Amino acid sequence: MEQLSKKFIAHNQAQKQLLQDANEACNAHLPERIIQFGEGNFLRGFVDWMIHTLNKKGLFNGSIVAIQPTPHGKVVPKLNAQDGLYTLAQRGMLNGTEVDEREIVTSISRGINPYTDWQKVLEVAENIDVRFMFSNTTEAGLTYLQEEYDKERSPLSFPGKVAAYLYHRFQTFQGAKEAGMILFPCELLDNNGQLLKEIVIRLATEWDFPQSFIDWVDQHNQFCNTLVDRIVTGFPREGIKQFNQELGYEDTLLTTCEPFHLFAIEAKPEIAAQLPFEKAGLNVHWKPVAPFRELKVRILNGAHTMMFAAAYLSGLDTVKEAMEDEELQQFIRTGVYEEILPLLHINEEEKIRFADATLERFSNPFNQHKLLDISLNSIFKWKTRILPSFLEAVRKNNALPAALTFSLAALYVFYRPDHVKDHVWFGKRGDTVYPIRENEKTLRSIQILSDHNGEDLQRTIHAFLSNQQLWETDLTAVPQLAETVTFHVQNIGEHGMKAALRSFMENRV
Repeated sequence: MEQLSKKFIAHNQAQKQLLQDANEACNAHLPERIIQFGEGNFLRGFVDWMIHTLNKKGLFNGSIVAIQPTPHGKVVPKLNAQDGLYTLAQRGMLNGTEVDEREIVTSISRGINPYTDWQKVLEVAENIDVRFMFSNTTEAGLTYLQEEYDKERSPLSFPGKVAAYLYHRFQTFQGAKEAGMILFPCELLDNNGQLLKEIVIRLATEWDFPQSFIDWVDQHNQFCNTLVDRIVTGFPREGIKQFNQELGYEDTLLTTCEPFHLFAIEAKPEIAAQLPFEKAGLNVHWKPVAPFRELKVRILNGAHTMMFAAAYLSGLDTVKEAMEDEELQQFIRTGVYEEILPLLHINEEEKIRFADATLERFSNPFNQHKLLDISLNSIFKWKTRILPSFLEAVRKNNALPAALTFSLAALYVFYRPDHVKDHVWFGKRGDTVYPIRENEKTLRSIQILSDHNGEDLQRTIHAFLSNQQLWETDLTAVPQLAETVTFHVQNIGEHGMKAALRSFMENRV
């Protein structure tokens, strides 16, 4: 079976509509207009697909140069072997309809390894048509790293590469304002555009770049804050043989994702006009990011954290299984629609639409999202994702939000270890032993839970809730919280999670 490439498409494009569309796009010879730091699954399933969609609709007419972000990356050779092409498979539910689509994405012109071909990256900086920069180097990539500047070699850090790239562009075009870039970091950090700008200027100062360059960066380059949301599951290792048979070719970069996508960007109207995503029918919003971040953290992330312990201890393993369980689905809907949504100061229609889409995504038949994966560092997640809603509900209603309170009790039970071995905590679900995936500092803070058999339950729960190292507040000060959590924990212990959850949903204690 042949590998995906422009030559393969040209020789076989009459066989499938998929190949016909790709051949037409390949023959367009689009000029390079975007440099992208990162070439992984997420960017290929999100930004690169969006640019491909713009090109298909005649709204952009440009291609992407993808830069390898780390020295040991393996994607660029595969990308170049396939002439920048890869297949995107969108699978899942969208607006009540099952989506299962394939498309060859043609927006990437080439990939560059900066650690072996730094001069090729600098040549991109010399192209006045390359006005846009996208990135996703993970949250760890968008950080400051002290390093030396060498104009002949690539900096190691992502912000270092950006600083060196911009400096070369500044020198090439003698500081012309028209040469300024528009940058869209897609790393999941608050104010990611502003953060990147601050690190670039810090490095420029440390590297003794002229003040005129720093002024040019500040005044003529636009660093846009963004928020991205799409589950990109990447290469389907278990189903690749079936994909290859269906497609009729091999694709080492085949990428799978859900159909839902959301991109929020803080930028000036003239920038939005240059990248008319909305005209292409994409779910992109050129608005302040904060409300969208609030929606994502409180609803999507919050619902995951709220439900995982109750679902897992009920004998389920995936989010999809939880959505197929009557009690758990109702438990999730209660927490989201009755307890979290009313607290969000966002357009009513918009937040309901987002909540509906979230639960639809949870039901994706193609996405086996493991509950134990969600459990990682869940005390911190409960504090950041749920506690703000919980405390606001108490203040507003002068009563405990029932579902969120039950989720806190379930979290307590999940974290209470059956045994500790080699400093690793293990819980028990029936005959199944599971690891409690938490950082060492947090485990030290809840050490009392590992001794729970010899402690009074009320005392242990009081210690758990009053631990300000965990919650940054004393939760025992919340009226009736300790008593209610104790009641739920006792019920779970006596009857099991499934029966306790059923009793809770029937009585709404």
